[in-house]
Amino acid sequence: MNEDNRRPPEGRTAWRKAAVLAVPALAAVAVMAVGMAEGVLASSFAVSGSAFQVSSGELSSNGLASFVEVDRSADGAARPVALLGIGNATLSDICQSAQVPTPLGPVVFKLTAGGKAGAVRASNLVLDSEDLTGDASFGRVEIGRDASTLDTVPGVRGKPGQFGLQASEVSVTGVRSHARSATGGDFKLKGLALNVSLDGKACF
Repeated sequence: MNEDNRRPPEGRTAWRKAAVLAVPALAAVAVMAVGMAEGVLASSFAVSGSAFQVSSGELSSNGLASFVEVDRSADGAARPVALLGIGNATLSDICQSAQVPTPLGPVVFKLTAGGKAGAVRASNLVLDSEDLTGDASFGRVEIGRDASTLDTVPGVRGKPGQFGLQASEVSVTGVRSHARSATGGDFKLKGLALNVSLDGKACF
């Protein structure tokens, strides 16, 4: 067969294939990478510079720790975030979506799991979040604790003198967040589905 005949035609098809091939790498960066710096489990990679959506019908965990952190993108820009450390978490379902610019126009990259397939589980989940909404209940809350002494989520601690808060347990329904990064020590996604499309819908 002539080599020219084996080459994919130029245009939309090649770009779509490229986008599909990039999905596993994007998913790994978005939800599976683990970084540890100065004793704090957090994002050790340069963030993309744009936030993505995360939502869940219900999240529960046996530990929560939080303090203010600064994420840096590849261009050196600094962005303040609330670092949310969650111990052993169970989520009824999870949705993560991001709008990605491509030569074809904005593409929605979307990852979903859980629901009818079963609960999603994560250990030492760390979310660098711009915001978080939902209906929450906490157990044994400590607000204003020095961030360097936080101990409900292993490895999630801030700098001495830094404002922090923690709780022995947390349950949140109707979770919605705009995040810069997410990392997890162990992520088990039942019913994982990935979708990349020009006309896709975001999580919310």
